[in-house]
Formats: sequence, C-alpha cells, structure tokens
Amino acid sequence: MALVPEASTEAPVFAEVDMGADSSAPTVRATVVQASTVFYDTPATLDKAERFLAEAASYGSQLVVFPEAFIGGYPRGSNFGVTIGNRTAKGKEEFRRYHASAIDVPGPEVERLAAMAGKYKVYLVMGVIERDGYTLYCTVLSFDSQGRYLGKHRKMMPTALERIIWGFGDGSTIPVYDTPIGKIGAAICWENRMPLLRTAMYAKGIEIYCAPTADAREVWQASMTHIALEGGCFVLSANQFCRRKDYPPPPEYVFSGTEDDLTPDSVVCAGGSAIISPSGTILAGPNYDGEALISADLDLGEIARAKFDFDVVGHYSRPEVLSLIVKDHPANPVTFTSATVKTESPPK
Repeated sequence: MALVPEASTEAPVFAEVDMGADSSAPTVRATVVQASTVFYDTPATLDKAERFLAEAASYGSQLVVFPEAFIGGYPRGSNFGVTIGNRTAKGKEEFRRYHASAIDVPGPEVERLAAMAGKYKVYLVMGVIERDGYTLYCTVLSFDSQGRYLGKHRKMMPTALERIIWGFGDGSTIPVYDTPIGKIGAAICWENRMPLLRTAMYAKGIEIYCAPTADAREVWQASMTHIALEGGCFVLSANQFCRRKDYPPPPEYVFSGTEDDLTPDSVVCAGGSAIISPSGTILAGPNYDGEALISADLDLGEIARAKFDFDVVGHYSRPEVLSLIVKDHPANPVTFTSATVKTESPPK
C-alpha cells in the first residue's frame, strides 16, 4: 500500500514502485482519492476536493481520480421513503434536497473543476451527481491538465434502490480519451461487472481504466484484478471512506434499518481504494484505514507486455463467432424535427 506522505525531511512513506520501466515506456504518477463528501454542501465538497487535488499535485501526480458521487453525495443508507406503491412526504423532501446538491453539466461547478485541473496541471476524473432538469444521473466528468472539460460518462445501470433516484445512461456517453498520458476512460461501481460495457471500452483502446465506486467489500478487489487482466490495462478504483458523522444526524438523515446500531464514529463505507497493473499486480492499496491519497507510478510499457499474453479485442478475439454492436447514439425520449425549438411565451 502506498500513501502520499506528509511533508518531512525524513525518508518518504510513499515507496517508489519499480516495475522494470525503461526509457522507451513513459511512467505516469496516478493518485486515487479516498475521502467523504460533505453531504448536502456542494461548495464545501468542492473546497475539500481542491485540498486533496493540491496535495496530490504537490507529490507529482499527473492523474487524480475521485470516488463515485463525490460531488453531490452517495446517499448511503437512505430509502427516500419508498415502499412499493407509496412515497412519503419526508422522502420527497429528502429528494428535493439531494436534487439541490447535484450539479448542472455544463455549469459553474464544472467550470470550477476545470479551473482546478488547470491550476494544478493534472488530469482529473471526478464522480458527480448530475442534474438534468429534474432527473439525476450518477456521472463521471473528465478534465485535462490544461483545464479543459473533456466530457462525461453517465452510469448505464444504477444498482438496486439507486434506480429510484438516478436515471440511466446510454451509449452516447462511453468515452475513452486519447491523452498524452494514455487512453483514459471510466465505468462506475457495479456497471464494471457488465462484460459488454467493458468490451466496448476495450475496443476503444482504454489503457487507464478508472473505476469510481461505492463498494467497499473485499470481493470488489477480485473484480478490479480481473478487469486489469482481461483488459490489459491499469485499473484505478476510488471509493469514499465515510463515518456516520459525515452524514447529517438523525432524524434529518436516517440510515434505514441500521441507525440504532450506529455511533457518530461508526464506519459506514470502509474505502478499499486500489491501483492494479495490467498483469494483476496490486501497486497500491487496498486501503481500509481512513481518508487517504493512494498513489502509484504506472509503467505504460506494462500494457504491451500484458497484451502480448491476451488482447481481448485483438488477437484473442473471434469476431466471426462472437461480436458486439454498441448503439452509441443518444437515446432521447423526445425528438423535434426542427433544428431549434423555442419556448413560446404566453400571450400578454
């Protein structure tokens, strides 16, 4: 496990990872952030993100990945007052507050994140809750080191009760960005277990596979290792580390079914963030100890060495037997035939 150290004149805590790099293969310093949202306070969460980003940059990180729903919050433990056939008034108000904490894309928060990426000269991958009208999406935003917004990925399949609060992404937001530090893309939490989505990303040549998540179970590490081996790519998994006190207290916010067993210091999400090489080697993490920056040096030459063994969409594919078609157009519920649609003003 490699944690970014505090400034000190002593030997650094972070151990350089020797993967046999050579001069022909560049090395990229990558960091995953393991930290909690400031729930219901988006400006404070942005301030916290900048503090972590500044610290990661001070240690030479070129790519920084934040957890799922870091901006806007992951509503762990909440059921939003939903039972089959009924939604409570309290649950509807809880959704209103959650909706207010989400961000528009584009919008002022996106502009600030872009400015932060440019200020600290890092590629930034950030988990957010995106507000599109009155529908929310669990989204990842990507920025380059010049402060440019690259685009977004919307989670295609929210898991279980997430489906009552988040919409579904479509094939138009499965980007892989070709950057000077490698081809970067992201999939969120359990959609990483969808083999066809992974295959689509492999076909786009992904080299640095970012996996923001909310899954802190040890079995999650098996999925991350498998993806690294299957895709011949680096996998960067970022999760929040949260205690009960990181969420509003009851009765304002209730962890359904477990609230009575929790103290303010109870861990409600234990992290487990990690960085894994294309050969399946764990380069950093998993960390279950608290908020942290978890970093490793990625020898991009390792990708070619791994692909020599197994290239899932190349020499190890059988397209004459098995193939995939990806519908990568926007799936809009309403399409207007005119080029622009103007909202009519009511008659005076």
